[in-house]
Amino acid sequence: MYVWARLARMAATKSRRGPYRFGDEGRLSFRCLPTDIDFNMHLNNARYMMLADVGRIDIFMRSGLIELARKRGWAPMLGGLQTVFVREIRLWKRFEVVSSIETWNGSEVIGKHRFVLDNGETAALIMTSAGVYDRDNRRFVEISDLMRQLGVDATPRAVSPEEEIFIASHKGLRTLAKSKA
Repeated sequence: MYVWARLARMAATKSRRGPYRFGDEGRLSFRCLPTDIDFNMHLNNARYMMLADVGRIDIFMRSGLIELARKRGWAPMLGGLQTVFVREIRLWKRFEVVSSIETWNGSEVIGKHRFVLDNGETAALIMTSAGVYDRDNRRFVEISDLMRQLGVDATPRAVSPEEEIFIASHKGLRTLAKSKA
């Protein structure tokens, strides 16, 4: 079941999960399939990112962001991510992708995706930096404005020390990627 089938399944079942409330977690269940594995017989590196995309799109759909973005000509965009693998997900094993919007500052949103095994252990963690680009005005949307337009009364919590490390690493890599070297 490649990404399109998993996206279709997520979209078809989103009403069962109800609206996404900021501060909550989105949970999607998967099984590691033969099309997901590498020669080590476990979930390959790229599949983690693809399944995190499915979790992120689930949040976007259930929060109303996709509908609002279409109306406004906006584009949700991933700025970067960092992944750590701590346990493997073997062929045929069930697992969940637990996705959340952690906090935001200005036009940047910090997200998290945990890959959780049946026994509750975390197999991998992905931290993301994202934003919503306003194509007409050629700028990123302030997340507080976005929240108001979604009808959400929420304030971001303070960035944790771990998130500060991620943000600094992300900014450093961005600087490196934009350099001439």
